[in-house]
Amino acid sequence: MSSFNDPVADADELREAVRGLAHATRSIEDPTSIYSVLGSISSALASLSQSLHQLGDLHDGPSRKQAWMNGDPNAGRAASYKVSWELHRAAEMIHQVAECVDRAHEVEATIAYDIADYPSLAPVHQPLQDRGLSL
Repeated sequence: MSSFNDPVADADELREAVRGLAHATRSIEDPTSIYSVLGSISSALASLSQSLHQLGDLHDGPSRKQAWMNGDPNAGRAASYKVSWELHRAAEMIHQVAECVDRAHEVEATIAYDIADYPSLAPVHQPLQDRGLSL
């Protein structure tokens, strides 16, 4: 369960959730579920992009001036700048990936699946119950 205030715990939970999704999508029994999966992935990517920008912003602010590396404040600031650059860059890349997933999600909405092709989705035929005499 997300804590909304412990980034380490929430990042660990994200890792486990994505690992579970990778496992669950190896075989999908119901192709109609793809639409909702793509919607959730799209939303998750947007949040991930935002999180990476926020982590980059942390390195853009006062923490850059406080960063030390082996006692050298200049090296610490340079490292902090590199971290910020890479995080903002990754956030923009994920934003672009999210746009691709958004487009796939939109197109997925236009696809209809024939449940006859998927035995697990076929309606279960139950024998009619004898209801006595009919009028």
